[in-house]
Amino acid sequence: MKGLLAAGRRTGIYSAAAWSVGTAAGRTVHGHLGTRSWGGAELNGTELWDLASVTKPIVGLAALRLAEAGALRLDEAVGAYLPEYRHVPGKADITLAQLLAHTSGLPGGTPLWRAHSDRDGLLAALRELPLRGAPGTVVEYSSAGFILLGLILERATATGLDELVAQQVCEPLGMRETVFAPGPAARERAVSTELCTWRGRLVTGQVHDENAVVLGGVCGHAGLFASLSDVDRLGRALAAGGDGLLSAPGFARMTACHTEGLPLRRCLGWQGRDAVGSPVGTAMGPSSYGHTGFTGTSLWVEPGADGAEGRYYVLLTNRVHLSREPRRFPAVRRAFHHHAAALAGAADAL
Repeated sequence: MKGLLAAGRRTGIYSAAAWSVGTAAGRTVHGHLGTRSWGGAELNGTELWDLASVTKPIVGLAALRLAEAGALRLDEAVGAYLPEYRHVPGKADITLAQLLAHTSGLPGGTPLWRAHSDRDGLLAALRELPLRGAPGTVVEYSSAGFILLGLILERATATGLDELVAQQVCEPLGMRETVFAPGPAARERAVSTELCTWRGRLVTGQVHDENAVVLGGVCGHAGLFASLSDVDRLGRALAAGGDGLLSAPGFARMTACHTEGLPLRRCLGWQGRDAVGSPVGTAMGPSSYGHTGFTGTSLWVEPGADGAEGRYYVLLTNRVHLSREPRRFPAVRRAFHHHAAALAGAADAL
């Protein structure tokens, strides 16, 4: 494992990597290597990583817990929570479940920040985005959908999204180092991402995603920073079947495929394992699920079956450092998961 990831660093794919594989009982393999930036301080294992889109399923977990508590309904429409959407053609009837499963019809890549430099302007542009298709008829990975989901959670509870995620996910799991918009002390432990021409500096401790920057760093699609140990805690809870976060039926609903008959497998907040083009290759079973982040992060879970323990896989890198230009990272991520799954299989056979 370490040799594989060290080779990725030597070829310049990232300056830093941390990894962990484990079960509900705890880690079985973990480690870290490299420097927080090229030429920067050596990693010591306490680093904060920009999770990028791994934020989405964590916000999704908060939404599902609020639904189980009766604070909102997954089959309710956007217009029920956001009055400004009630008369927007096609969007008022999008449900929360469709936002979670990426079947809302909202488009994928939406660099709204290029034309809108303030929060109000970007959110107004979000309302005007044309749909790719009628809600429920298409599946397209959509950050715009999770920006909208975050707004709904805040409106439904009259609570900021940062506080909601802390209350609903981080505090129950003991994820004390998982935060939106890290403060000055926490930023000192952050792993650097891109040398950003838009910002005119190396990004360290501020969310990499530009739409998230315009929104203030607290939003549903990106923005969370976490340590490896905190992502471990989430992985252990998921490998244990929810570990008290959700009821058994709620956890089963979250991890089931909600896009049968459509090209991509999506759970609620999570990505299912696609038969072709999965970011983890073919190492994981068809019931596995997880999420990746643009900065080079991922968490994947393989549920237990036939008496076997569930298992989680964490890989954290800064593959957008110094730039986001492609550098063969997808191949490294697939190789990591194949190698980790093989080691896990060999251990299970003992």
